[in-house]
Amino acid sequence: MTIDFALSDAVRVPAPIYRPVRRTFGALDLGTNNCRLLIARPGGPAGEFTVIDAFSRVVRLGEGLGQTGRLSDAAMDRAVLALSICADKLERRGVSLTRNVATEACRRAANGREFVDRVFEVTGIALDVISPGEEARLAVLGCASLIDPDGPPALIFDIGGGSTELILVDAATAAIRAWVSVPWGVVSLAETVPYDPPATERAAVYAEMRVRVAAHLDGFAATIAPLAPDVLQLLGTSGTITTLASIALGLSTYDRRRVDGCSVTAAAMGDISAMLASRSPAERAAVPGIGTDRADLVVAGCAILEAIIARWPTETVRVADRGIREGVLRVLMARQARR
Repeated sequence: MTIDFALSDAVRVPAPIYRPVRRTFGALDLGTNNCRLLIARPGGPAGEFTVIDAFSRVVRLGEGLGQTGRLSDAAMDRAVLALSICADKLERRGVSLTRNVATEACRRAANGREFVDRVFEVTGIALDVISPGEEARLAVLGCASLIDPDGPPALIFDIGGGSTELILVDAATAAIRAWVSVPWGVVSLAETVPYDPPATERAAVYAEMRVRVAAHLDGFAATIAPLAPDVLQLLGTSGTITTLASIALGLSTYDRRRVDGCSVTAAAMGDISAMLASRSPAERAAVPGIGTDRADLVVAGCAILEAIIARWPTETVRVADRGIREGVLRVLMARQARR
């Protein structure tokens, strides 16, 4: 016997419902001075994300690198300990995709490759030692949303531990027009010009720091002169400028929500830098937002910042508490979205 089913009588199998999976992404930035991690999920406006976990620790990986050309055992031990904490966070948060970048210290060190291998063996984290150009690109991707698109070209600067990246960016498109990596960061400058002189000599030593940095800015200033007007919008990203912004805002404890995206006058930055440079390490450590971790390095950061502002004068500086990690996250999430 043959039974015929009309279409209306057939058993209907519901079509599968496809729901987007909210994957979790990680971005780790191991610099000359700090180890930083962000864990986030896509959310909010296009290209934005929600941070669900973060970690930051001063590890001073590049300590002594300028004198020996190698990462010291103590510095590597500090970094591996911090990276072990990061590995635990990545596992507990169920991170599905991560990128872990290392910058100047690992680029310069003769034993940088050995350190990278040790990190993978101990923590399972595969460090990607990126070029200065890639570092600049990621920094721009991380903080370009803070540029005024109707303003003049922007000079983004990232004061790191071993180097400082300067990037000229088109305001409307955020396209990079020129960039340079200056071989002075807070660690490299502080180790070359140690800053713990007698009170009567502090002004002279601080001036020497600024002169050393300024000498490396002249070439880049000449390069970008045909590409940019006399006035640029300055956007800074680093522990130095966020710390100084926190002091300028009068915060007793650091508050990222108030610092990120704020504007501080160049005059205020100069006054705070002069105040810190005039004090002893113990006096600097007592300033809210400095502490013992930053007391011996913050003056070098101030010297770099003041040299930049002197070369490209401006009334205000925009402050970004974001950078390479945020750039990494945006790249990972954009690639996943395309797939």
